[in-house]
Amino acid sequence: MMSTPHLRSHDQSHVRQEWDAVADNELHLEQDVAKELVTALNSEVSGLYILFNQVRKHYWLVEGAELKPISDFLEDTADRLTEMTDDIAIRISALGGVPACGPMGIRQHAPIFIEEAHHYDIRSSLERDLDGYATLAVQWREHIELADQLGDKATSELLRRHLKTLEEDAHVLSQYLADDTLVLHDATR
Repeated sequence: MMSTPHLRSHDQSHVRQEWDAVADNELHLEQDVAKELVTALNSEVSGLYILFNQVRKHYWLVEGAELKPISDFLEDTADRLTEMTDDIAIRISALGGVPACGPMGIRQHAPIFIEEAHHYDIRSSLERDLDGYATLAVQWREHIELADQLGDKATSELLRRHLKTLEEDAHVLSQYLADDTLVLHDATR
């Protein structure tokens, strides 16, 4: 295995499972079914990871007349994204996989792009957050259908439960982005 400068190499004798491999699972799902679901769920984990970091960045940088409500919402949203990520990563493990992590794994599976490190105005930041939520929601609907087709009701239910949260948060974001505001036009210049 070739070393990458930003990765710390460990003694391979300690590796229990390669991160992109799927082992037999205790759920008695067939190996090919589990592998397909792990691939799909690693895409969810990767998207959530990127969205969490983006939302967190926006929380750190939010300013302006609506600072408090937007800041509170973004903080709560980041907590919900963390909970979703944990639940899906645990499901990946139960299916015999290793959750995507680290920059290489996240980039390999991510359905959304990483935002550049700049400080943007809050409206365009929230628009990118909403786009991330929409991208994940579309993908999750496809993966719910996949889990149903493969006969994995538990994965399907997990995704359905968290899809509802994604959609609710997206709805709040769309309300923040609505044209109507109580802030005087002169205050936004």
